[in-house]
Amino acid sequence: MSTQSLFKIINPDVSEANSLIQKSELDEIKTGSKQASKIQLKYLIRAMIKHGASDLHLKTSRAPIYRINGKLIPAKLSELQTEQVRSIILSILSKRQMRELEEKRQIDLSFEIKGAGRIRCNIYFQRETLSAALRMIPIKIPSLDELGIPPVIKELCEIQRGMLLITGASGSGKSTTLAAVIQYLNENYPLHILTIEDPIEFTFQDIKSIITQREIGSDALSMKDALTAGLRQDPDVIVIGEMREFETIQVALTAAETGHLVISTLHTNDAKNTIDRILDVFPVEAQNQVRIQLASSLIGVISQQLLTRSNNSGQIPACEILVNSPTIQECIRNNERNQIPEVIENSSNYYKMQSMNVALEKLVSQNLITQEEALKSSRNHADLKLKLSGVTHHEAVPLQTITKKII
Repeated sequence: MSTQSLFKIINPDVSEANSLIQKSELDEIKTGSKQASKIQLKYLIRAMIKHGASDLHLKTSRAPIYRINGKLIPAKLSELQTEQVRSIILSILSKRQMRELEEKRQIDLSFEIKGAGRIRCNIYFQRETLSAALRMIPIKIPSLDELGIPPVIKELCEIQRGMLLITGASGSGKSTTLAAVIQYLNENYPLHILTIEDPIEFTFQDIKSIITQREIGSDALSMKDALTAGLRQDPDVIVIGEMREFETIQVALTAAETGHLVISTLHTNDAKNTIDRILDVFPVEAQNQVRIQLASSLIGVISQQLLTRSNNSGQIPACEILVNSPTIQECIRNNERNQIPEVIENSSNYYKMQSMNVALEKLVSQNLITQEEALKSSRNHADLKLKLSGVTHHEAVPLQTITKKII
């Protein structure tokens, strides 16, 4: 099936002819029954794979919407009706999952598409109607080098004990980077790697490591139960799909302190906010002790975002890197977290740290992203403008001082 015409591609280089839908194609993505108004999920996913879409959104009164290279693009189809969306969604749920959806009004799950990969799915109610967000998880796990992740992450994940965190907003590629880290360890070291996920995304085959993958709901009742039991399952590495609740963070810190390598993700935008988030989930009276724990057990934080390549061929990550150096430890222990960004900026040579602006500057210098994309993605525009112009703060500040004196 050709699905090129399912999308109105937002790209000036693509001919308008590519966005025209043919009647035969529209008929093909519908069921073969006489009631041709029911759209089958398998055809929507086929289009997703064809165009390299990362996500598919299903919602009443909207055509199916795909995310391609970070942009939302509607399929050239009619608006979905309430019963159509319900039929598509319920076709992938077991009876147990249907009950959970009715009780909790939302559910996370994943399922496999033979020969294509896995789909992670969040189904939820909005305005009393069902909606869904589906994300494609490819079969092939990309390597850290293929992703363009800074090489220092290999050094960090080889440390035998402590906590390594991969952070970023939703859709920033955290899960893919996490999978690449697991695969790197799997290919190079004889370890027992235990993953606890909600739901399972990438699936792994044992190479040098033994990999045990447990899914919340089907393999364990809760993240806390799975983590607590995991400490008795002889793991060398514990991978937590995402640290969300207080209890998960608490057990993860204990595991990192007691001789395990713990790797997890968080929905935070940079290294400082990651440390803030971990500390803030604890009661005020406990935070001093937690700061001591975190200062001693943290290995590093990789905070990333995905940017559009300059040639529009896809996306590439930009990464802020924090390594838990003695200075960073002191900042955490003494609650001087506001100094962390400056320490990162000044620790690039020996500890291989990297601020987000430095990462963006490198990508621009390599012509991998445009200056406009870099500036749009920076949280410190003024600093990045100086870097891109070749002027440093050291050079710029005296100039401002001289100007004031002349005035």
